[in-house]
This record gives sequence, structure tokens and C-alpha cells, in this order.
Amino acid sequence: MSEPKKFRITGEIRKGQTHIPFSVEFSAMKEQHALERLYADMGSRHRARRFEIKVDKIQESSEESVHTKG
Repeated sequence: MSEPKKFRITGEIRKGQTHIPFSVEFSAMKEQHALERLYADMGSRHRARRFEIKVDKIQESSEESVHTKG
């Protein structure tokens, strides 16, 4: 089985007149799995629906640039 990759996703959440920018990283096997985790996480934290989340960019991150919360 292959190793999971790190994906950095940037975009914004649009709630009414408010625009909340974000940049998050997720470990996933495929880009689509990372996107699904983003929707679940933002829906849980901000009560944002999928149509309120605008993804600007998804890119695979290198291991050196990954910062973990501790």
C-alpha cells in the first residue's frame, strides 16, 4: 500500500457578506479524499455548506514544508 500524501488547500468560506480565507493541510491518498476532508472539517467548524466553500488551489506539499500542531 502506498504512503499518504500531504495536500495544501487554499480558498475561502463565504457566509453572507463575510469572506473567511483559509489555508489547510490534510494527509490523504488522493486529491479528492483531501477535498472531502476539507468539506467535512469546514462544515463541522464553521457550519459551512459545500456551496459556501470556494477552493482556489489544491497542491501537493513537500514533507519539509509541513507544520504540525502540537
